[in-house]
Amino acid sequence: MIALVTGASKGIGAGCARALSQAGHRVALVSRDETSLRSVAASLPGESLVVPADMTDAGAVESAFARVEEEWGPVEILVVNAGASMSAPLVRTSDEDWQRMLDLNLTAPFRCLRRALPAMTAAGFGRVVVIASVAAKVGSARIAAYTASKHGVLGLVRTAAMEVATTGVTVNAVCPGYVDTPMTDESVASIAAGTGRSADEARGILEHMQPIGRLVTVEEVAAAAMLCVDNAAINGQGINVDGGAVQS
Repeated sequence: MIALVTGASKGIGAGCARALSQAGHRVALVSRDETSLRSVAASLPGESLVVPADMTDAGAVESAFARVEEEWGPVEILVVNAGASMSAPLVRTSDEDWQRMLDLNLTAPFRCLRRALPAMTAAGFGRVVVIASVAAKVGSARIAAYTASKHGVLGLVRTAAMEVATTGVTVNAVCPGYVDTPMTDESVASIAAGTGRSADEARGILEHMQPIGRLVTVEEVAAAAMLCVDNAAINGQGINVDGGAVQS
Protein backbone atom coordinates (compact mmCIF):
# COMPACT_ATOMS: atom_id res chain seq x y z
CA MET A 1 0.00 0.00 0.00
CA ILE A 2 0.95 3.64 -0.41
CA ALA A 3 1.68 5.51 2.82
CA LEU A 4 2.51 9.15 3.45
CA VAL A 5 4.13 10.27 6.71
CA THR A 6 4.52 13.93 7.63
CA GLY A 7 7.28 15.05 9.97
CA ALA A 8 9.20 11.98 8.81
CA SER A 9 12.73 13.35 9.13
CA LYS A 10 13.26 12.26 12.75
CA GLY A 11 11.72 10.97 15.96
CA ILE A 12 8.22 9.50 15.88
CA GLY A 13 7.72 10.26 12.18
CA ALA A 14 10.85 8.37 11.20
CA GLY A 15 9.83 5.53 13.51
CA CYS A 16 6.39 5.28 11.90
CA ALA A 17 7.94 5.35 8.44
CA ARG A 18 10.26 2.50 9.44
CA ALA A 19 7.39 0.40 10.83
CA LEU A 20 5.33 0.94 7.69
CA SER A 21 8.26 0.06 5.45
CA GLN A 22 9.00 -3.09 7.44
CA ALA A 23 5.34 -4.08 6.99
CA GLY A 24 5.78 -3.89 3.21
CA HIS A 25 4.23 -0.51 2.44
CA ARG A 26 5.73 2.09 0.12
CA VAL A 27 6.38 5.20 2.16
CA ALA A 28 6.44 8.84 1.08
CA LEU A 29 8.49 10.87 3.54
CA VAL A 30 7.43 14.50 4.04
CA SER A 31 9.28 17.19 6.00
CA ARG A 32 11.01 20.52 5.52
CA ASP A 33 14.43 18.89 6.10
CA GLU A 34 15.32 17.21 2.83
CA THR A 35 18.79 16.10 4.00
CA SER A 36 17.36 14.25 7.01
CA LEU A 37 14.57 12.78 4.88
CA ARG A 38 17.15 11.28 2.53
CA SER A 39 18.96 9.76 5.49
CA VAL A 40 15.73 8.19 6.74
CA ALA A 41 14.91 6.96 3.23
CA ALA A 42 18.30 5.26 2.97
CA SER A 43 17.62 3.39 6.22
CA LEU A 44 14.28 1.92 5.17
CA PRO A 45 14.06 -1.67 3.90
CA GLY A 46 11.43 -0.88 1.26
CA GLU A 47 10.62 1.64 -1.44
CA SER A 48 10.41 5.27 -0.36
CA LEU A 49 9.86 8.71 -1.84
CA VAL A 50 11.39 11.92 -0.46
CA VAL A 51 8.93 14.83 -0.61
CA PRO A 52 10.30 18.06 0.93
CA ALA A 53 7.40 20.27 2.04
CA ASP A 54 6.32 22.68 4.75
CA MET A 55 2.99 21.43 6.08
CA THR A 56 1.99 24.89 7.29
CA ASP A 57 1.83 25.99 3.64
CA ALA A 58 -1.54 25.08 2.12
CA GLY A 59 0.00 24.91 -1.35
CA ALA A 60 2.74 22.59 -0.15
CA VAL A 61 0.17 20.16 1.27
CA GLU A 62 -1.52 19.98 -2.12
CA SER A 63 1.81 19.61 -3.92
CA ALA A 64 3.00 16.81 -1.63
CA PHE A 65 -0.13 14.72 -2.21
CA ALA A 66 -0.03 15.44 -5.94
CA ARG A 67 3.60 14.32 -6.13
CA VAL A 68 2.80 10.98 -4.45
CA GLU A 69 -0.21 10.46 -6.70
CA GLU A 70 1.89 11.19 -9.78
CA GLU A 71 4.67 8.80 -8.74
CA TRP A 72 2.66 5.97 -7.16
CA GLY A 73 -1.08 6.67 -6.90
CA PRO A 74 -3.51 7.81 -4.19
CA VAL A 75 -2.42 7.78 -0.56
CA GLU A 76 -3.98 4.82 1.28
CA ILE A 77 -2.30 5.26 4.69
CA LEU A 78 -1.72 8.73 6.10
CA VAL A 79 0.29 9.35 9.26
CA VAL A 80 0.11 13.00 10.31
CA ASN A 81 3.04 13.51 12.65
CA ALA A 82 4.50 16.94 11.87
CA GLY A 83 4.16 19.08 14.97
CA ALA A 84 5.91 21.23 17.52
CA SER A 85 5.59 22.29 21.13
CA MET A 86 6.30 25.40 23.16
CA SER A 87 6.22 26.29 26.84
CA ALA A 88 5.17 29.57 28.42
CA PRO A 89 2.60 30.71 30.97
CA LEU A 90 -0.69 31.54 29.29
CA VAL A 91 -0.37 35.23 30.13
CA ARG A 92 3.04 35.33 28.42
CA THR A 93 1.95 33.42 25.31
CA SER A 94 2.06 35.77 22.34
CA ASP A 95 -0.39 35.84 19.45
CA GLU A 96 2.45 34.60 17.26
CA ASP A 97 3.16 31.62 19.55
CA TRP A 98 -0.55 30.79 19.70
CA GLN A 99 -0.96 30.94 15.92
CA ARG A 100 2.19 28.87 15.29
CA MET A 101 0.86 26.03 17.45
CA LEU A 102 -2.53 26.10 15.74
CA ASP A 103 -1.03 26.30 12.24
CA LEU A 104 1.22 23.25 12.62
CA ASN A 105 -0.65 21.09 15.13
CA LEU A 106 -4.24 21.66 14.00
CA THR A 107 -4.63 23.43 10.65
CA ALA A 108 -2.02 21.31 8.85
CA PRO A 109 -3.65 18.03 9.95
CA PHE A 110 -7.04 19.43 8.88
CA ARG A 111 -5.68 20.18 5.42
CA CYS A 112 -4.06 16.75 5.16
CA LEU A 113 -7.28 14.96 6.09
CA ARG A 114 -9.33 17.13 3.75
CA ARG A 115 -6.95 16.26 0.91
CA ALA A 116 -6.61 12.54 1.65
CA LEU A 117 -10.14 11.44 2.55
CA PRO A 118 -11.91 11.80 -0.83
CA ALA A 119 -9.63 9.29 -2.56
CA MET A 120 -9.79 6.93 0.41
CA THR A 121 -13.59 6.96 0.60
CA ALA A 122 -13.87 6.54 -3.17
CA ALA A 123 -11.61 3.47 -2.98
CA GLY A 124 -13.46 2.04 0.02
CA PHE A 125 -10.29 1.81 2.09
CA GLY A 126 -8.04 4.15 4.01
CA ARG A 127 -6.22 4.59 7.28
CA VAL A 128 -5.45 7.93 8.91
CA VAL A 129 -3.38 8.16 12.08
CA VAL A 130 -2.72 11.53 13.68
CA ILE A 131 0.08 11.68 16.24
CA ALA A 132 -1.45 13.86 18.93
CA SER A 133 -0.39 13.86 22.61
CA VAL A 134 -1.75 13.14 26.07
CA ALA A 135 -2.06 16.94 26.06
CA ALA A 136 -5.11 16.25 23.88
CA LYS A 137 -6.74 14.67 26.94
CA VAL A 138 -5.69 16.80 29.94
CA GLY A 139 -4.51 20.33 30.65
CA SER A 140 -1.08 21.11 32.06
CA ALA A 141 0.52 24.36 33.17
CA ARG A 142 2.68 26.40 30.80
CA ILE A 143 1.54 24.72 27.55
CA ALA A 144 -1.78 26.48 26.82
CA ALA A 145 -1.26 26.91 23.07
CA TYR A 146 0.12 23.40 22.59
CA THR A 147 -2.66 21.85 24.68
CA ALA A 148 -5.37 23.77 22.85
CA SER A 149 -4.01 22.66 19.48
CA LYS A 150 -3.86 19.01 20.56
CA HIS A 151 -7.35 19.06 22.07
CA GLY A 152 -8.49 20.51 18.77
CA VAL A 153 -6.82 17.87 16.64
CA LEU A 154 -8.39 15.08 18.70
CA GLY A 155 -11.79 16.67 18.05
CA LEU A 156 -10.95 16.76 14.36
CA VAL A 157 -10.05 13.06 14.42
CA ARG A 158 -13.26 12.10 16.18
CA THR A 159 -15.46 14.05 13.79
CA ALA A 160 -13.67 12.78 10.68
CA ALA A 161 -13.97 9.21 11.97
CA MET A 162 -17.73 9.55 12.31
CA GLU A 163 -18.07 11.00 8.82
CA VAL A 164 -16.22 8.12 7.12
CA ALA A 165 -17.14 5.23 9.43
CA THR A 166 -19.29 3.43 6.83
CA THR A 167 -16.80 3.81 3.97
CA GLY A 168 -13.97 1.46 4.92
CA VAL A 169 -11.83 4.35 6.15
CA THR A 170 -10.71 4.80 9.75
CA VAL A 171 -9.31 7.89 11.47
CA ASN A 172 -7.54 7.64 14.81
CA ALA A 173 -5.10 9.50 17.02
CA VAL A 174 -2.16 8.19 18.99
CA CYS A 175 -1.54 10.22 22.14
CA PRO A 176 2.00 9.77 23.45
CA GLY A 177 3.37 11.00 26.76
CA TYR A 178 7.03 11.98 26.95
CA VAL A 179 8.89 10.09 24.21
CA ASP A 180 12.64 9.75 23.80
CA THR A 181 12.89 12.15 20.84
CA PRO A 182 14.64 15.39 19.90
CA MET A 183 11.48 17.28 20.97
CA THR A 184 11.85 15.89 24.48
CA ASP A 185 15.53 16.81 24.43
CA GLU A 186 14.39 20.40 23.93
CA SER A 187 12.07 20.09 26.94
CA VAL A 188 14.94 18.71 29.01
CA ALA A 189 17.14 21.65 28.03
CA SER A 190 14.36 24.09 28.90
CA ILE A 191 13.82 22.53 32.33
CA ALA A 192 17.55 22.51 33.04
CA ALA A 193 17.92 26.14 32.01
CA GLY A 194 14.92 27.26 34.03
CA THR A 195 15.67 25.32 37.22
CA GLY A 196 19.43 25.05 37.38
CA ARG A 197 19.21 21.26 37.40
CA SER A 198 21.48 19.09 35.29
CA ALA A 199 20.20 17.59 32.04
CA ASP A 200 20.07 14.15 33.69
CA GLU A 201 18.03 15.51 36.57
CA ALA A 202 15.68 17.29 34.18
CA ARG A 203 15.24 14.12 32.13
CA GLY A 204 14.48 12.23 35.34
CA ILE A 205 11.63 14.63 36.08
CA LEU A 206 10.00 13.75 32.77
CA GLU A 207 10.66 10.04 33.19
CA HIS A 208 8.97 9.96 36.59
CA MET A 209 5.90 11.80 35.31
CA GLN A 210 5.03 8.43 33.74
CA PRO A 211 4.18 5.49 36.03
CA ILE A 212 6.55 3.18 34.17
CA GLY A 213 9.39 5.46 35.29
CA ARG A 214 10.94 6.00 31.87
CA LEU A 215 10.41 7.74 28.58
CA VAL A 216 8.26 6.03 25.97
CA THR A 217 10.22 4.78 22.97
CA VAL A 218 9.61 5.81 19.38
CA GLU A 219 9.02 2.17 18.53
CA GLU A 220 6.23 1.93 21.11
CA VAL A 221 4.45 4.89 19.56
CA ALA A 222 4.92 3.47 16.06
CA ALA A 223 3.48 0.13 17.20
CA ALA A 224 0.30 1.91 18.36
CA ALA A 225 0.07 3.64 14.99
CA MET A 226 0.42 0.30 13.21
CA LEU A 227 -2.37 -1.15 15.36
CA CYS A 228 -4.64 1.56 13.95
CA VAL A 229 -3.47 0.70 10.43
CA ASP A 230 -4.02 -3.03 10.82
CA ASN A 231 -7.32 -3.13 12.75
CA ALA A 232 -10.42 -1.89 10.90
CA ALA A 233 -12.52 -1.89 14.08
CA ILE A 234 -10.43 0.82 15.73
CA ASN A 235 -11.95 4.14 14.70
CA GLY A 236 -12.32 7.57 16.27
CA GLN A 237 -9.96 6.72 19.12
CA GLY A 238 -7.24 8.62 20.94
CA ILE A 239 -4.93 5.83 22.07
CA ASN A 240 -2.70 6.83 24.98
CA VAL A 241 0.91 5.64 24.89
CA ASP A 242 2.17 7.21 28.09
CA GLY A 243 3.01 4.44 30.53
CA GLY A 244 -0.32 4.85 32.31
CA ALA A 245 -0.07 8.54 33.19
CA VAL A 246 -3.52 9.32 31.77
CA GLN A 247 -5.95 6.45 32.07
CA SER A 248 -8.93 6.23 29.72
